Amino acid sequence: MKSRSKELLDRAVAATVAAIEIYNKPDFRYREETFAVLAINGWELLLKAKWLIDHDNNPRSLHVLEARPNKSGEPGKRLRAKTSQRTGNPFTHSLDYLAKKLVESNALDANAWKNLQALLEIRDSAIHFYNGSGAFALRLQEIGTASLKNFVTASRTWFNRDLSEFNFYLMPLSFVAMPRAVEAVILNPEEKRFLAFVESLEPENDDGSSPYSVTVNIDVRFTRSKAKDALGVQLTNDPSAPAVRLTEEQIRDRFPWDYKRLTAECRKRYPSFKEDQKYHDLRKTILAGRKLGDWRYLDPGNPKSSRKPFFSTNILQEFDRHYTG
Repeated sequence: MKSRSKELLDRAVAATVAAIEIYNKPDFRYREETFAVLAINGWELLLKAKWLIDHDNNPRSLHVLEARPNKSGEPGKRLRAKTSQRTGNPFTHSLDYLAKKLVESNALDANAWKNLQALLEIRDSAIHFYNGSGAFALRLQEIGTASLKNFVTASRTWFNRDLSEFNFYLMPLSFVAMPRAVEAVILNPEEKRFLAFVESLEPENDDGSSPYSVTVNIDVRFTRSKAKDALGVQLTNDPSAPAVRLTEEQIRDRFPWDYKRLTAECRKRYPSFKEDQKYHDLRKTILAGRKLGDWRYLDPGNPKSSRKPFFSTNILQEFDRHYTG
C-alpha cells in the first residue's frame, strides 16, 4: 500500500503531465488557461507530499485549524479542523501557505515561489475572468517552462524521483501557434498590472546559481542545413565522433562556476558538507564526463597552457545523489 505522500507525488506528476499534453496539442483554444490550472494543481499536490514527508505522513498536519466557539459564544481554546459547510470534510492548507512555510524552512527556493506566484495569477485570471491578449501566451510559456524545470528539480531533490521517462517541455509558440499578421496589441488595465507584477518578480541580477527559475526565455531559430540530413550531436569522449566547437562565451555560459564557487554552493546547500576526499573524487569523476564540467585553457589554442575547471549549475542535481540537504 502506498504512503499518502507517495500517492500525492504520483498524482502531482500525473496532473503536470496532463498540463503538458494539453499545452502541446496542435490546436487547442484554451491552451494557456488549462495549463495554468493543471500545473498549479500539480504543484499543490507536490507541496502537500513534501509537507507530509516532513510531518511523519500525518494527514492532520495538512488540516486548517480554528478555534470553535464554546457555549457562551466565545472562541474556545481547543483547535479543531475547519470543515466544509457542504460536506463536513476538513479544509487543507493552500498552496500559498505551504509554499511560504517551505521557503521559510529553506526547503523551497525563493525563485520557485516567485514563479508559482506568477502562475497563480494566470490561473486565477483564467478561472475568475479571462485572459484577453496575446501577451499572456508569451508570458505563460516563459513562466510555464520555468515551472516545469522547477518541478523536476524539486521532485528529484525532495523525493529522488527521476522524471526522465516523461517529456517535460512545452512546445515553442512558433510550433503550436504559427505567427499570423502582426497587429497592434492594446492591453487593458488588468493585463498591464499583471505584466508589471510578473516583471517585478524577476530578479534584476540573476547569476544562475540557483537551479530554480522565475521565468525562462525561449529562443527558436530556423537555419538551413548544408547537409540533406542534419546530424544530432552530444558530448562524448569518442575520438571518431564529429567535432563541434564552442566559443569561449558559450563555454562560460554553459559552465559558469569555478572550483571556489562550486565549493561555496555545496556548503550552502548541504549542512554536513566537507571539502574532503569524497568531494574531490566525486567532482573529478563528474568533470571527467564532460557533461557537467569542462576545462578552460589560459591559451585556448595551446593544450599545454595552464587550465582551470569550470562547472555547470546543474552539477548540484548530481551532488544531491550523494549529499543530503
